[in-house]
Amino acid sequence: MLPRVGKRFLVQMQHILKPLFQGRNQLLTNTLSGGILMGLGDILQQSWKNFQNPDRVRDWRMTGRMFTVGCSFGPLLTYWYIWLDGVFVGKALKTVGKKVLVDQVVASPFMGLWYFVGMGLLEGHTLSEGWKEFTNKFWDLYKADCCVWPPAQMINFYFLPPKFRVVYINVITVGWDTYLSFLKHRVSQPHTRFNRNSSPPPSTTTPLSFGSAGARCSKCCQLI
Repeated sequence: MLPRVGKRFLVQMQHILKPLFQGRNQLLTNTLSGGILMGLGDILQQSWKNFQNPDRVRDWRMTGRMFTVGCSFGPLLTYWYIWLDGVFVGKALKTVGKKVLVDQVVASPFMGLWYFVGMGLLEGHTLSEGWKEFTNKFWDLYKADCCVWPPAQMINFYFLPPKFRVVYINVITVGWDTYLSFLKHRVSQPHTRFNRNSSPPPSTTTPLSFGSAGARCSKCCQLI
């Protein structure tokens, strides 16, 4: 009985969801799913912060910015995968490996740049400030990226039909967006540098006192 009910449910869901992945609806689906799931990632990140600090107030504007940037990823990923599938045709392991390599070398850094610059602009920063933040956090971002996305993209390119690629990525990025939100709003610790032209910091060492010996030395110097 249960297998029949489950099979019937899957058939009905497939019938309902099928129009969402056809024609222009597919682009809309990719766009909205990217925004909703990136916003969800920020909500999870903020919920963890609120759990650690109950006095913290949730920032819904931040979630809105994450949603906006997430929506912008939908069209980018859609046309990127169309190009990638057109250049590397087939599901042979060698072909899939080439797709994963090109995606990791080209798309990952660009998407990271797009994220930091886009979020910076929405926060009122300039392009140069967004670029500076991206370069400061790039290696932390890319090291984590190399651990997460190559395995995920192997599954994407080998098992999934092209029309499901972006939605699959958007689902995976719920956890990834939690990390992105953490990295984006992490406060960098300033590094203190010594300036030769400035006065040296005050010494915390207690000066040596020679007591009566120092006094005797002073008297001897006067006699000389």
